[in-house]
Amino acid sequence: MIRSGAQKGAVGEVIRVITKTNAVIIKGLNLRTKHVRPNRLNPQGSIITKEAPVPMSKVSPVVDGKPVRVGFRIEPDGSKVRIARKGGKDLKVLGVVHGPRSKK
Repeated sequence: MIRSGAQKGAVGEVIRVITKTNAVIIKGLNLRTKHVRPNRLNPQGSIITKEAPVPMSKVSPVVDGKPVRVGFRIEPDGSKVRIARKGGKDLKVLGVVHGPRSKK
């Protein structure tokens, strides 16, 4: 869910994460038009629309239709997971940061 800007409240699926600039590309949101000059493959030229990156700080994950904060938890096997910080003890796992670690 986008938290601010012209598309505030819009929900979409993250296609790609750009770690170098801390941005994400969301499917169907933040569309930009680009004029493409004529070339051998496209002799007429064209106007295409594509998704532009959105800063990661402007986006929050959605659980059950509501935006949530993100926390981290280390599981008993040593793996680190991202969890949704919602009220209550039922915390949903959003993704795995890294797998199990061997104990030395």
